[in-house]
Amino acid sequence: MELTTIAKAIVMAVGSIGPALAVGMIGSKAMESIGRNPEAAGKILVPMLLACAFAEAIAIYALVIAFSI
Repeated sequence: MELTTIAKAIVMAVGSIGPALAVGMIGSKAMESIGRNPEAAGKILVPMLLACAFAEAIAIYALVIAFSI
């Protein structure tokens, strides 16, 4: 029982590091781009949200794997 709990914790920790870094980088680069060219905010917003959604999907996959252990 304890080993499965530890395995779930490791899966969730490792599985959420990548998406957390990705969402942070996506957000920072989007804000940098909008700061340089404010008129392009509408064109930057939709691809930024899609990229964040795809990055968060990876964290959801890790959650599913953790529940299946």
